[in-house]
Amino acid sequence: MPPSKNSLVAPPKYGRFAKKRFGQHFLHDTGVCRRIVDALAIQPQDRVLEIGPGHGALSIYISEAAPSIYAAVEFDLDLALELRDKCPGVLPLAADAMTLRWERLVPEGGWKIVGNLPYNVASPLMWDIFSQARGLSQAVFMVQKEVGQRVAAGPGTKIYGGLSVWIQSFVVPRMLFTIGPGAFTPRPKVDSAVLSFIPRTGPRNFDPQALASLIKKCFQSRRKQLGKILKSQINDDVVRELEGMGHTLRSRPEELTPIHFQALSLLV
Repeated sequence: MPPSKNSLVAPPKYGRFAKKRFGQHFLHDTGVCRRIVDALAIQPQDRVLEIGPGHGALSIYISEAAPSIYAAVEFDLDLALELRDKCPGVLPLAADAMTLRWERLVPEGGWKIVGNLPYNVASPLMWDIFSQARGLSQAVFMVQKEVGQRVAAGPGTKIYGGLSVWIQSFVVPRMLFTIGPGAFTPRPKVDSAVLSFIPRTGPRNFDPQALASLIKKCFQSRRKQLGKILKSQINDDVVRELEGMGHTLRSRPEELTPIHFQALSLLV
């Protein structure tokens, strides 16, 4: 039986079908591929993990850089097998990146993670990786442009939100460049952005679970004042902490920096 036109779109450059259920958009612009891999600045001692290599557009250049270890996670078994044949030096893993235990990336040696993240899982995937992968030394991800802008947004802007606070609590994001739909097959309907992420140094002076809970509570009602959002949890310590930050109970969530949220999460 031929494939359904509703579930498959043929990418002419590669002679196989992109599976819509996987959110596949294959990068084919070699210039963009080189810029992404160059941003990793791969050294011989580095360990590189690629998420969603697809047809190996980035894989070729990563292999050329010759890191000490190069592994790739690909949910599509067909593509994982293709990558194994195309890049003999890679360690392919046919698995769902959303189910990986990122805390197992040990700090010794450091890991650089790279990938063209599927739009439908990019946010939760970054949420997990940056909070759990203690062995991360750098990440370079391609995501939907709007997601990238939210990730890098600062306080006081309309696009600053829970994802901004969470990710910036663990890493420093930097927007590198944007990419139009023409660099992909099939063409997505939106622009993409490539960002670099460097882990923050020093100890974590907050509990991630408490921070996640506070972020969720605050940004579900981002236009309300903190005094109303945290009404049942307000005490003198909370008021003093807010005043020390230059805020009051009348302040709104979008006005607080990630550091402010971290400090507040210890009290509520």
